[in-house]
Amino acid sequence: MCILVADDDPVVREVVRRYLERDGRTVVETGDGRAAHAVLARTGTPDDVELAVLDVMMPEPGGIDLCRAVRAGQRPDTPIILLTALGDEDDRVLGLEAGADDYVTKPFSPRELALRVASVLRRSSRPEPAPDQQLLRDGPFTVDPSAQLVFAGDTALTLTPREFDLLVFLLRNPGRVFSRESLLEQVWGWDFGDLSTVTVHIKRLRAKLGARHRIDTVWGRGYAWGRAELAGEPSDA
Repeated sequence: MCILVADDDPVVREVVRRYLERDGRTVVETGDGRAAHAVLARTGTPDDVELAVLDVMMPEPGGIDLCRAVRAGQRPDTPIILLTALGDEDDRVLGLEAGADDYVTKPFSPRELALRVASVLRRSSRPEPAPDQQLLRDGPFTVDPSAQLVFAGDTALTLTPREFDLLVFLLRNPGRVFSRESLLEQVWGWDFGDLSTVTVHIKRLRAKLGARHRIDTVWGRGYAWGRAELAGEPSDA
């Protein structure tokens, strides 16, 4: 299993490589975003990358821009972990919005990073459950789980895989309240992770569905589809 480690600090790359190799990984190193992009563009080779560790502040393109490019390109499902500066919350949120699977703040424990790599790979390699073929309809929205299509009226919506999974889960459980921890586990099978991931995807999904979405915030408890209408509670748009 090949892991790409892209960071402009050679000491960081060497330490990370040693820990990952102890776990039986093959590591490809690059010192900037251009070289990392070239590595990620290779497919069907013995060193085909199965996960990328990208430094946010490496020479252009930085980790966040490269993450966006990967998600918009030929490898949208490649797991990505970002390395960010300690306390730089804006970078972490931007990284999650760009599609990163996880992040680790510098300075970090190499062993922690190796464990996070193992966890992300375990999550991404889980087999997908057999899809329910039944169409889901609610108000103007129609969702075809088998074809992974979403329509608002006659307009097709473009959702990322995680946004699509989140919408299907909520539509299949109308009125039920799910905490962020529960959504991480039940929607994406994550045994641990940044709860901001859920917050960011809820925000993006609401924006794409538009004003007629029914994703409600139940304060102090979590999120639900259509909870406000069923329970007479205020909705957070």
